[in-house]
Amino acid sequence: MRTVPLLCRLTLVLLLVAGLVPAAAGAAVAAPAPEPPGELAPTMVVLDGSGSMTGPDPSGGTKIDAARQAVHALVDGTADGAPLGLAVYGTGTGNAPEERDRGCQDVSVVRGPLALDRGELLGAVDRVTPRGYTPIGRSLQVAAEQLPSEGPRSVVLVSDGEDTCAPPEPCEVARTLAESGVDLVVHTVGFGVDDPAREQLGCIARTTGGTYTDAPEGSDLQRVLPRVAATALRNYEPTGAPITGGPDAVAAPTAGPGDYLDTIGQRETRFYALDVPAGATARFSATVAYPRVPDVDTIDDFNSLILRTLGATGRDCLRSSTEQQNRSSDGAPLTVATVWDGAEPTATGPDGCTGPGRYVFSLEWGRVSAGVPARLPVELSLAVEPGVTDPGPPGVLPAAELTPGGTEPVPVPAGATFGSAAELAGPGAYTDVVRRGEFVFYRVRLEWGQSLAYRVTLAETPGRGPANVSFARTVLYAPSREEIGQVFTSYNGAASVLPHDRPALSTHPVRYLNRESTDVAVRPQSVPGWFYIGVQVSPPRDERSASAAPVPVRLDLSVGGAVEPGPAYAVATPGPAAGQADADGRADDGGDTRDGAWFLPFAVAAGAIPVIGVFAWLRWRRRR
Repeated sequence: MRTVPLLCRLTLVLLLVAGLVPAAAGAAVAAPAPEPPGELAPTMVVLDGSGSMTGPDPSGGTKIDAARQAVHALVDGTADGAPLGLAVYGTGTGNAPEERDRGCQDVSVVRGPLALDRGELLGAVDRVTPRGYTPIGRSLQVAAEQLPSEGPRSVVLVSDGEDTCAPPEPCEVARTLAESGVDLVVHTVGFGVDDPAREQLGCIARTTGGTYTDAPEGSDLQRVLPRVAATALRNYEPTGAPITGGPDAVAAPTAGPGDYLDTIGQRETRFYALDVPAGATARFSATVAYPRVPDVDTIDDFNSLILRTLGATGRDCLRSSTEQQNRSSDGAPLTVATVWDGAEPTATGPDGCTGPGRYVFSLEWGRVSAGVPARLPVELSLAVEPGVTDPGPPGVLPAAELTPGGTEPVPVPAGATFGSAAELAGPGAYTDVVRRGEFVFYRVRLEWGQSLAYRVTLAETPGRGPANVSFARTVLYAPSREEIGQVFTSYNGAASVLPHDRPALSTHPVRYLNRESTDVAVRPQSVPGWFYIGVQVSPPRDERSASAAPVPVRLDLSVGGAVEPGPAYAVATPGPAAGQADADGRADDGGDTRDGAWFLPFAVAAGAIPVIGVFAWLRWRRRR
């Protein structure tokens, strides 16, 4: 048994969640080939055109005038080619009692989620004349019908009041949509709404794993709508083969090495089995991305994941990991992982916890924060690595240094998750724009013997002052998603560089024996593959601030070191069942290798550094 001391971590992460469709339990499952990363989620915006939108807006003009301006800001700020559509309800009838039947079916699709056509969308919204009823439930059904039948997709609903047409009840419609495929997410915006409408819109968002945002007046709507739509388009996209964990060790489905998608309920425990050959090392990880939930008290804002290793009959092998995170309502991913190296070739025992054989991993969603959905997607990664006859050269060479580059910066739009991380093709400079409240990802390929170094520059933006202060950080991850290092700052609109206390964040050259380092941050640098760079800018301290602008970001990257042959394994390099991929990162049939290496991706949360101030939260870790 290995013991890792108790670590207190203060971290802040902002991600939103999409979902998955669970598969039937019981059968062995193999992960399919990965899909290309970086796709934007098709999104439908649903705009309120009911009679109440003719009312006055506190910031001046009418509500529909403010809504038009907000949609203009949204469309102007959306990337070319983004799959963005628009539907409007309440414009085809009046709101007299005799018009109710027709008015409650009055949902017009201006354009489906095709490549962005700014002229068509803006022309249509400028012609909207509010008149009729508020068929929110029906509008959700119509918007969902316009979206693809599978894959991440989103609806952004803007309403100034409650549904006036039920049935169907909007929250019941949302529940039906969630049950038919939890990778459909609905984000809602309440435009000057009262408490009952706020509760209804919040229910829609919570049920589908989306977000609810208040916009008390037009200036708020113009600020928040582009941000919410950008979140919907740049959505968290879990990847992997569908799997359903068993209710106990005996019923656990036996999975081959690969990446999988399941769901997990509050305080639920799910079980998964993996066959571990003699002398091999098994790795199991689970990642849950918690959606943003407003107005959660910090004392009710804890989530935890607990991972245990068991013998085939359910005997506790006394190897467990616990990860806990506070303030996950800000939108935070939590990863828990374990490594099992008890399958020594000569070890046998009646307890099921030594030697080769079938092992079971149990995953428990322990502590639950207020307001989170009853079920959430969970990404699982299982890996089996054979033993070695020659581990290769010594580990822990000096870390990489950042070298100046003379190339012109290349614009690269980041992804919203590890699976959709934007590829950085090699050394050079890259640029992007990160909205307040986003956590985005890039990835860099390293082979045996290679290393990287990078720094992030946050450009100057207007709107200084305490209300606009955001927590900003960058995190460097191993192919396992284990944190190698991170740095942070309080960003107030002035240009900032991360890290500010050293030239760069960097890795050591990738070598097998790095895993034996006494430095826990070096150990995950013992396998080649995709290394990830995360950049986060939190919402401003005052989330209603209208002057907190998106942040232009520059990333300078160096990649060095000669490619080495790596270790000699006791058996042939693993084939498809163990995640073999070619140099392009493509897996043969039967294996999913998003990280494009000889091993399968796994994830362990680690290596956070303390953050002091109002943006910080506690992350707690325990292993045995």
